[in-house]
Amino acid sequence: MNVQTAAKPMARREMAKRLADDIPEGWYVNLGIGAPLQVADYVPQEREVVFQSENGVLGMGPAPEPDKINRWLINAGKQYITLRSGGSYMHHADSFALIRGGHLDLCVLGAFQVAENGDIANWSISDNESAPAVGGAMDLAAGARRIWVMMDHTTKTGESRLVRRCTYPLTAVGVVKRVYTNLAVLDVTDHGFAVREMVPGMTIDELQKVTDAPLRMAKM
Repeated sequence: MNVQTAAKPMARREMAKRLADDIPEGWYVNLGIGAPLQVADYVPQEREVVFQSENGVLGMGPAPEPDKINRWLINAGKQYITLRSGGSYMHHADSFALIRGGHLDLCVLGAFQVAENGDIANWSISDNESAPAVGGAMDLAAGARRIWVMMDHTTKTGESRLVRRCTYPLTAVGVVKRVYTNLAVLDVTDHGFAVREMVPGMTIDELQKVTDAPLRMAKM
């Protein structure tokens, strides 16, 4: 599904910043393991966005400078983090009670596939793969008020990650509200994927050629 285009895909840090810009003031947000963790690095200190990590951190800040690492302070991905003013720690069980109780405004997850109806597959690429478990993603997908996904638009071999129906084992059904890829920002609507914006130089026809599911432009 490769296509010739003058558009330059966004790097992961650009995707993280783009998503961070859309998080409203005052939201409580969980960041999934992998690329979504970079989002915390792009929320300015003057903005109040409270990041939660399922291992028991509330008020997570950006990654620390190399000479200011606290080796006891990590996120769920085992990466070193900082704690913003007013941040706190809690027991692992309390952290999941917060998640399951519907207290998170948003969870940002990575994914292998997202379907046009909002299904997400993000933990295993086949029934035969030896993935240990779905982890906290299933709890987050069910408990958070909304799910945004941050992922590359296609696989390394050019296959679309935005599909009509997921072919990988599902993490959750119908939960994804928005997708941020390295090519576009798309809403998941009752009528499928609606393109909010694309990288400079990309056209809707070019984007469609690398997308399995049908696309339409969003009404802004």
